[in-house]
Amino acid sequence: MEWYWLVVALGLGVSLGILAAAIAGGWGPGLPAAILLGAAAGLGIGLLLGEWGDAIAGAVGGVIGGASAGVVVRGALARGGTRGATGLLVGAAALVAAALAFIPVVGLVEAVAAPVLARRARQRSVERYAGLRTLAR
Repeated sequence: MEWYWLVVALGLGVSLGILAAAIAGGWGPGLPAAILLGAAAGLGIGLLLGEWGDAIAGAVGGVIGGASAGVVVRGALARGGTRGATGLLVGAAALVAAALAFIPVVGLVEAVAAPVLARRARQRSVERYAGLRTLAR
């Protein structure tokens, strides 16, 4: 097991989780579906790339990507985004993440940055509209 392929599997798992959220995010049970699809796809890509260590890294990346992007997709749809446009934009982001996963160490950065950015997007959505709620009273 080489570290390069382990990190590539992790980054590709994150991008496949993001893609799963783009596809399944518009459903009612979209977040759990995105997590499961991302884990399965990450496991598959990890097995294609190498050994069980790569497969586990891919599955963990799929869970991280699916959960993080699922939160963002759910928030975008709740604020009035259309399913098609949201899926298209998140799918494009997944393709960019997949391409970046082949750069050394970027797969690790993706796995750390995805949850951080999802949490930040969730916090900012509440802060952004707090003033509008007070004006409506």
